[in-house]
Amino acid sequence: MELFETLKKVTLDSYRIHHLVAIFSLVYVILKISKLIVKRNEWIRALETFPGPPKHWLFGHVREFKQDGNDMYKVVKWGESYPLAFQMWFGPFVSILNIHHPDYVKTILASTEPKDDLSYRFLIPWIGDGLLVSGGQKWFRHRRLLTPGFHYDVLKPYVKMMADSAKTMLDKWETHSKSDESFELFEHVSLMTLDSIMKCAFSSNTNCQTVGGGESGTNSYIKAVYELSDLVNVRFRTFPYHSEWIFQLSPHGYKYRKACNVAHSHTEEIIRNRKEALKDEKELGRIQAKRNLDFLDILLCARDEDQQGLSDEAIRAEVDTFMFEGHDTTASGISWTLYSLACNPEHQQICRDEVISALEGRDTMEWEDLSKIPYTTMCIKESLRLYPPVPGMSRKLTKPMTFFDGRTVPKGCLVGTSIFGIHRNATVWENPNAFDPLRFLPKNSAKRSPHAFVPFSAGPRNCIGQNFAMNEMKVVVAQTLKRYQLTEDPTKKPKMIPRLVLRSLNGIHVKIKPVDLY
Repeated sequence: MELFETLKKVTLDSYRIHHLVAIFSLVYVILKISKLIVKRNEWIRALETFPGPPKHWLFGHVREFKQDGNDMYKVVKWGESYPLAFQMWFGPFVSILNIHHPDYVKTILASTEPKDDLSYRFLIPWIGDGLLVSGGQKWFRHRRLLTPGFHYDVLKPYVKMMADSAKTMLDKWETHSKSDESFELFEHVSLMTLDSIMKCAFSSNTNCQTVGGGESGTNSYIKAVYELSDLVNVRFRTFPYHSEWIFQLSPHGYKYRKACNVAHSHTEEIIRNRKEALKDEKELGRIQAKRNLDFLDILLCARDEDQQGLSDEAIRAEVDTFMFEGHDTTASGISWTLYSLACNPEHQQICRDEVISALEGRDTMEWEDLSKIPYTTMCIKESLRLYPPVPGMSRKLTKPMTFFDGRTVPKGCLVGTSIFGIHRNATVWENPNAFDPLRFLPKNSAKRSPHAFVPFSAGPRNCIGQNFAMNEMKVVVAQTLKRYQLTEDPTKKPKMIPRLVLRSLNGIHVKIKPVDLY
């Protein structure tokens, strides 16, 4: 009987505790929602001078994006009705001022305002607090320490390595050149750019194009990057997933952690192997006497004015950042350029003739050849205009910002730059959807705002690796055109979709034939 009374008392106490927890949880949720509603009303008032397309009271504009390949054009269409900039809502509480005109983007890109703490926050478990997402003094210090890694003398030896990686990919394409069927090239190019960055930035010959990845592009790191990119997009679009604990408990959160582990094990192995190799060498001069310096050498040996280097955590964040940024964005740029040339055979042939002349009988590009292919370079730029690898970016203001027309946005505002929107803006570009590389003749470029074409961003936070990327795009495009004739597959038009980089829902398909058959 005494035991029964004790159990009864414990049960009642437990019930009361659970009841109190439920009440406190409910109160917390109500207070949280009330705070968000107050904040929402503040943003509605703050952005009232920037009208935007009609929105749903709960979903905002999220349901307007169908993920069907037409979402990018929808933003351009909205821009026609709302010049310069307009507000967009993701769910009931997140608003972004979307900029799509050079005169507006000039103001935001000229600043050192940090990346936003919403979408970029979702990247931190993967790529850490590296150059892409860091801000303030940390970003400034890291940028200064990393800049020597992209010096002319460091980039020059990379061209041969890029050429070798491109040749490996093109050799694999021999089987496709004997078929009348099209093939998907983005995965091939991703493996090739991963191979390149491993050789160039980390002096590591992984043979990932022929071992582990092979013909199907199933390299574990590439798969992890694809999955992480998709999951970051899912998390941004799903409002409850903005909560850390809800996302972590979800199936998507589990997949994200699993893919992060794959990516991190890849970079940790690279760092571990290099540290072992460098344990007796701490000075760049002594390392350079033995071989060409690479990005990782400079990262590990970097010192500031106080002779302080980067922490192990910072080194991994920068390696993770450059590993992703240096292969995936470039893969997007190359893939869409090859597709653009497949759709425009007349420009393709002009490029091919130029490349054959520059190479003088050779099959692979060298450093000196990069400046000998101006028309091919203009075609690459035109493809970057139509299909920017990074279609948008976002900053969070630390102070109020006033634009050239006098309109002001307050501190804390999220300002998104639609690179795709700027590049397709009909008030900036004549016939913006047409492929016309002559837009980039020096005399034509001089007539435009320098902020009309920003595939690598602009200003103090521009892409630190843009010369690396442009060099690789020139090498790969030139060697591809020297060897193959590209034609589009009209039955498999790509459906553009913005992930962290610009991809296609159904892949990017082309047909190829050896040049000597034409």
